[in-house]
Amino acid sequence: MTKETTIKPKRRNARGPGRSNAAEGQAALSEEASAAKRETKIGKVLALLKRDEGATLDEMVEATGWQKHTTRAALTGLRKKGHVIARDKRGEKTRYRIAKGV
Repeated sequence: MTKETTIKPKRRNARGPGRSNAAEGQAALSEEASAAKRETKIGKVLALLKRDEGATLDEMVEATGWQKHTTRAALTGLRKKGHVIARDKRGEKTRYRIAKGV
C-alpha cells in the first residue's frame, strides 16, 4: 500500500498583485499600538525612579500594589537589565532613583 499525496494549489492574493495595502496597514497599527500602550506596574516604578527626587519603597508599593519584598525584587530585576539605581537617605526614609549621567 502506498500513500497518495495531494498537492494543494497555491493561494493567490485576493487583492491581486500590486494592490496590497499591507505596509500602510502595518504603519497605522504600530501608531495605534504605541498610542494605546498599556501602562505596566514596572513602568510605573520606572516613572517614579526617573523623577529628580526619586521614590521611596512605600511610594512604589502604593503605586503597584505589590508587597515590599516584591518591589525590592523588581528593583533587583531593573539592575540586572542595566539600570543604575542610586539609593540615598533623606531623613528616615531611603529613596531610590535612576542615576543620571552614568
